[in-house]
Amino acid sequence: MKLVVDVGNTETVMGVVDADREPVATWRVSTQVPRTADEYTHLLRSMLRERSFGPEVLEMAVLGSVVPSATEVLRPTLERVVSGGVLLVDPSSDLPIRLEVDEPQTVGADRIVNTLAAMELYGRDTIVVDLGTATTYDLVTADGAFVGGVIAPGVSAGLEWLNRRTAKLPSVDMSRPAQVIGTRTEACIRSGIFYGVIDALDGMVARLRAEWARTDVLVVATGGYAEVVGPEATTVDEVAPFLTLIGLAIAGELLG
Repeated sequence: MKLVVDVGNTETVMGVVDADREPVATWRVSTQVPRTADEYTHLLRSMLRERSFGPEVLEMAVLGSVVPSATEVLRPTLERVVSGGVLLVDPSSDLPIRLEVDEPQTVGADRIVNTLAAMELYGRDTIVVDLGTATTYDLVTADGAFVGGVIAPGVSAGLEWLNRRTAKLPSVDMSRPAQVIGTRTEACIRSGIFYGVIDALDGMVARLRAEWARTDVLVVATGGYAEVVGPEATTVDEVAPFLTLIGLAIAGELLG
């Protein structure tokens, strides 16, 4: 089994992935809370112990991060927790994918492993919609080329903006409203965020399909809000909330 860690700007998602590339345990912790290596070590060991994962069953750790300061702390943490080595995935990693963009060295680890996972799991032209802090749209060819995409404000950004920039609007969670037309302030906000995200997703995917001009494109939703948004979006073909963790595990297979 592999311990995989995806460090995003808002949340860090950790998971244990088995030999069949299935996440058998996952956890989410805040990236924005500063922690020392000792604190991360205690936290991670506690979570693993709760699910009966000892260091002897974790053959390696695979780390993908878009936050350099967190990488510096988590890398020594993972070295303490697993019995095998720690692999860091970045644009220089020797993976069977191609970054066919103008600045390949700036491509985030999450988009790299999403490309790898899409190629390995689907083997067809794919648009990966990653619904995290930002909403990213990654265009991946059937043979594993990342050819570009879109980065847009994410779901949490809209929720936080309304909460911080308005004096009287309450904070709401991201969930499906009973109807589009709200009759209370909370319901109006929930409808605006929920359907605004879905319509933006469907509209962007339609634009990408038209410009990419590929005839058979699979659209996969992943990330923290994938299971909430994906089933409601008419353009989404498959919901794979832990695609990034699976991609990290595949990277570990290939680089380990």
